[in-house]
Amino acid sequence: MLYGYLQLPWWGYVLVALALTHVTIVTVTLFLHRCQAHRALDMHPLVQHFFRFWLWLTTGMVTKEWVAIHRKHHAKCETPEDPHSPHVYGIGKVMLEGAELYRAESLRPETMEAYGHGTPDDWLERHLYSRHNFMGVTLMAFIDAALFGVYGIVIWAVQMLWIPFWAAGVINGLGHYRGYRNYETTDGSTNVSPIGIIVGGEEMHNNHHAFPSSAKFSMRRWEFDIGWMYIRLLQAFGLALVKKVAPRPVIVADKDKLDAETARAVVVGRLHLMANYARQVMLPVLREELHKADDSCRRLLKRGRRALVREESRMDERTRARLADALESCESLNTVYQFRLRLQALWSRTQATDKLLGSLQEWCTQAEASGIRALQDFARELRGYSLGKTVVSGRV
Repeated sequence: MLYGYLQLPWWGYVLVALALTHVTIVTVTLFLHRCQAHRALDMHPLVQHFFRFWLWLTTGMVTKEWVAIHRKHHAKCETPEDPHSPHVYGIGKVMLEGAELYRAESLRPETMEAYGHGTPDDWLERHLYSRHNFMGVTLMAFIDAALFGVYGIVIWAVQMLWIPFWAAGVINGLGHYRGYRNYETTDGSTNVSPIGIIVGGEEMHNNHHAFPSSAKFSMRRWEFDIGWMYIRLLQAFGLALVKKVAPRPVIVADKDKLDAETARAVVVGRLHLMANYARQVMLPVLREELHKADDSCRRLLKRGRRALVREESRMDERTRARLADALESCESLNTVYQFRLRLQALWSRTQATDKLLGSLQEWCTQAEASGIRALQDFARELRGYSLGKTVVSGRV
């Protein structure tokens, strides 16, 4: 009995621990995050009940509490009201005490009232999962000990630490502190890679903050969202319905006239548009100017490189000063940067479609007359913008 009913080689216990924690992270990303918090998909009631039971058994987390805290995080991101921002609390506290920050926020009735709506409220939730949320993890401890003996206690400890470390710590901490950004959102979200299998696709945190209601987190060809793989598998068996994925603008080659579809693609796909502008205009012009610049000017341009594509609201004074020095040293770079700000301003104010089209037309005309080839090419391409398919069909 010291070693339980199932005696395995050492690597067998490792595989068991990884399998159990993997089911837990899949439950968090599919059920709590994508289904409940953001309503990006619906799942068959039996699948949802399994996920609710597994959360109760392995984490003790209450669905309403997790959902409310996460929704508030999006609504108040990187402000003093954000429940777990490393820019407010510090990276060390979020990494090491992320679970404590969750618990503190869960005790705020106003948070639960404002952000916890629409979560399960049946008999099981009221009388077992929420009321006796720590009974499940206690039961899990007995199950692990009975099956694997003393090794089972270690497996249980790993299970208890998995979500607090990887989700509450790494994703909420590093995912807003270090990593790469596909999209210049107004928050500090980043993509932390490559740890996708461990955290179920949640490592693509910047992608998620750019398109919160998307059921799919991966955006680039080389990004792999294992959570999306499981969603598609559930779809294949009729157990899931994907309600929305991120809009992705497409370029219609023979379209050279701005129309209502162009305006819609520009507004809905604005983060894609600005990412394309950075890759197709800002960076090529910067490389060209670096090639021509003398040593002193080259230093200024290199120091201001990152600021050129950064969201203005995320800049500190030092970054703003480096950007100003780089723009002052190079006229063409300043020109494309000002065009970037003007393009970004088009959707930051409310405009009727006809006025937006007029503003876009003026922007394209002036860009094509700028004499800067990268900017001219982008303006011509902008006329062909349209929206691709945004909903993946499925059924429950």
